[in-house]
Amino acid sequence: MPPRVLISDKLSPAAIEIFKRRGIAVDFKPGLSPAELRAIIAPYDGLAVRSATKVTRELLEAAPNLKV
Repeated sequence: MPPRVLISDKLSPAAIEIFKRRGIAVDFKPGLSPAELRAIIAPYDGLAVRSATKVTRELLEAAPNLKV
Protein backbone atom coordinates (compact mmCIF):
# COMPACT_ATOMS: atom_id res chain seq x y z
CA MET A 1 0.00 0.00 0.00
CA PRO A 2 1.42 3.43 -0.90
CA PRO A 3 2.10 5.97 1.82
CA ARG A 4 -0.84 8.29 2.53
CA VAL A 5 -0.39 12.02 2.98
CA LEU A 6 -3.01 14.47 4.14
CA ILE A 7 -2.65 17.98 2.73
CA SER A 8 -4.50 20.22 5.14
CA ASP A 9 -3.58 23.61 3.68
CA LYS A 10 -4.00 25.10 0.23
CA LEU A 11 -1.30 23.95 -2.18
CA SER A 12 -0.97 24.42 -5.89
CA PRO A 13 -2.12 21.62 -8.18
CA ALA A 14 1.50 21.28 -9.34
CA ALA A 15 2.66 20.58 -5.77
CA ILE A 16 -0.06 17.96 -5.29
CA GLU A 17 0.95 16.34 -8.59
CA ILE A 18 4.53 15.96 -7.32
CA PHE A 19 3.27 13.78 -4.47
CA LYS A 20 1.17 11.68 -6.84
CA ARG A 21 4.01 11.16 -9.34
CA ARG A 22 6.07 9.74 -6.51
CA GLY A 23 3.43 7.12 -5.76
CA ILE A 24 1.99 8.81 -2.69
CA ALA A 25 -1.75 8.63 -2.05
CA VAL A 26 -2.92 12.19 -1.42
CA ASP A 27 -6.02 13.47 0.34
CA PHE A 28 -6.45 17.22 -0.18
CA LYS A 29 -8.61 18.63 2.62
CA PRO A 30 -7.88 22.29 3.30
CA GLY A 31 -9.99 24.18 5.80
CA LEU A 32 -10.43 21.48 8.45
CA SER A 33 -10.93 22.66 12.00
CA PRO A 34 -8.38 21.44 14.57
CA ALA A 35 -10.96 18.97 15.92
CA GLU A 36 -11.77 17.65 12.44
CA LEU A 37 -8.09 17.22 11.68
CA ARG A 38 -7.46 15.32 14.93
CA ALA A 39 -10.43 13.07 14.15
CA ILE A 40 -9.07 11.93 10.76
CA ILE A 41 -5.26 12.08 11.08
CA ALA A 42 -4.64 8.62 12.60
CA PRO A 43 -4.20 6.54 9.41
CA TYR A 44 -1.93 9.01 7.59
CA ASP A 45 1.82 8.55 7.13
CA GLY A 46 2.42 12.22 6.35
CA LEU A 47 0.91 15.64 6.86
CA ALA A 48 1.67 18.51 4.48
CA VAL A 49 0.96 21.97 5.89
CA ARG A 50 1.80 25.58 5.20
CA SER A 51 0.87 28.27 7.70
CA ALA A 52 -2.87 27.74 8.21
CA THR A 53 -2.58 24.42 10.05
CA LYS A 54 -1.04 24.51 13.50
CA VAL A 55 0.67 21.25 14.44
CA THR A 56 0.09 20.91 18.16
CA ARG A 57 0.96 18.27 20.73
CA GLU A 58 -2.67 17.13 20.66
CA LEU A 59 -2.55 16.68 16.90
CA LEU A 60 0.68 14.67 17.07
CA GLU A 61 -0.75 12.48 19.82
CA ALA A 62 -3.71 11.69 17.54
CA ALA A 63 -1.36 10.68 14.69
CA PRO A 64 0.32 7.37 15.63
CA ASN A 65 1.32 6.55 12.03
CA LEU A 66 2.76 9.96 11.18
CA LYS A 67 6.29 9.79 9.82
CA VAL A 68 6.71 13.17 8.14
